Amino acid sequence: MLRRLLYLAAIALTAAPSIAVAQNPLADAFRANAADEAKNLVAAAEEMPADKYGYKPTPAQMSFGQIVVHLSSGNDALCGALTGVKAPMRSKVAVTDSKDVLVARLKETFDFCHDALAKLTDAGLGTEVPVFGRKFTRARLELVIVGDWADHYSQVSNYLRINGLLPPTAKRPEKE
Repeated sequence: MLRRLLYLAAIALTAAPSIAVAQNPLADAFRANAADEAKNLVAAAEEMPADKYGYKPTPAQMSFGQIVVHLSSGNDALCGALTGVKAPMRSKVAVTDSKDVLVARLKETFDFCHDALAKLTDAGLGTEVPVFGRKFTRARLELVIVGDWADHYSQVSNYLRINGLLPPTAKRPEKE
């Protein structure tokens, strides 16, 4: 009998962490994705030389700097709409601002996303939220945001490669 109780207790203890983790699997996955995308997009912005921020492969495409500005304003709007947290009032940045200014702004907006997403849960995934004049369920908006970040990372990765640079995810990890 004691052996059976110890066996059941061992099972309960090993299952407890997975039960606790499963409380908000989508929100947890979204936060992990947001952290990865922030790291990669900021690293890409830091990698591109300042004199290449005006680069665009064709006249119809956004320049590298325009993408950084676009991401910055999008982060505030999308993370704010998803979580109901009002983004801080920020001064406008222009595509012509220095690389340092644009990278700093991108970091600020990803910091806002990180803070706003801290209390995100899976509750209310069907709740509609307004963003850019449209309504999305929170679940759909999470997918839109993930796709948006992936799309722009692909864009900046290509811009880096065209300019002879490797995007952050293509670099080998540094040995410690």
